[in-house]
Amino acid sequence: MNPIHISSRFDAGAIEVLSLADPQDIQLHIRRDNASDFAQWFYFCLHGAAGTPVRLNFLNAGQCAYPKGWEGYRVVCSYDHQNWFRLDSDFDGQVLRTAFTPAGNSVYLAYFEPYSHERHLDLIGSAAASEHVTLERLGSTLDGRDMTLLQITSAHSALPLGQKKKVWLIARQHPGETMAEWFVEGFLERLLDEADPTARVLLDQCVFYVVPNMNPDGAVRGNLRTNAVGANLNREWAEPSLERSPEVYWVRQKMLEVGVDLSLDAHGDEGLPYNFVVGTEGIPGWGADIEALEEAFKAAWKAASPDFQTARGYDRGGREEANMTLATNWIGHQFGCPAFTIEMPFKDNADLPDPQVGWNGERSKRLGASVLQPVLALVGKLRA
Repeated sequence: MNPIHISSRFDAGAIEVLSLADPQDIQLHIRRDNASDFAQWFYFCLHGAAGTPVRLNFLNAGQCAYPKGWEGYRVVCSYDHQNWFRLDSDFDGQVLRTAFTPAGNSVYLAYFEPYSHERHLDLIGSAAASEHVTLERLGSTLDGRDMTLLQITSAHSALPLGQKKKVWLIARQHPGETMAEWFVEGFLERLLDEADPTARVLLDQCVFYVVPNMNPDGAVRGNLRTNAVGANLNREWAEPSLERSPEVYWVRQKMLEVGVDLSLDAHGDEGLPYNFVVGTEGIPGWGADIEALEEAFKAAWKAASPDFQTARGYDRGGREEANMTLATNWIGHQFGCPAFTIEMPFKDNADLPDPQVGWNGERSKRLGASVLQPVLALVGKLRA
């Protein structure tokens, strides 16, 4: 019988193995991001344990970036690297534990359903095959990966390009929030569906600028929240640099070049088991006009998808407390437009729970597809 082994030397893999001596007491540490103290993401493969009851103990869970994220959380698991399900898990305030008997000699465990770099490249390639899509390489990351932008609009629209509304969608500033790129995949599939009437109208009236992965280096490295040199990209928008945050630098430059009329920034939240958005309340210049657009957007999304809600989310501070280094706040202030941070759960949607899979990639895709409806509801209300 082969000994039990854990591997993580693959795309986005991350774990520290302390002890495999006892299958009932496998001891692990959740690894920090490569150049920062953020720790929460894990992703690894357990080998050689078929038919053997195992208990995995994540000993430092209580010292991770978001300890409350483990409350009510269940580990994600897959045998075929395609179909992911949840394992019952327990958190005592310090140690996160999960116990099960593997059905095969190779089983993957992760914080959330991964979104690989190869799938990212496939997503870009499949989208670029559409006649409505123009692919643009904005620049390089610190590890030399491509920062890729998809410009999407109807190839046959009678409306001049300069008169179309400019809608931006960016995702995965925090690379461990993989649900964000699943969201983009669902968004693109619907937007590029020639038979979808909502998509056809939107492509006639808008130009979409989509960055499916803002942080490809952090994603491949298996980081939760930062890029290759430890920069939290969603705190870099006031003064990005090519030395520290080229990902933000390149995207910000393109925004300044073409403009923004509506911005969506897709994320995941470790603690809250709900889907919600955060607008720009608190930034200088925020007022009744933007508030009305925000409320219209949220009402239309609630009507489009029962997975979206507005009753729970983040508490909002006063206007003087707005952090202008965040993408949503900087964009909303710079362009005087509605801008939203979209948050999805790592756990489950408590309003519509699924005991088998929790919140997952497919549900994120469907939510991404549903956001076309509130975008359509807002387009006619956006400034000329």
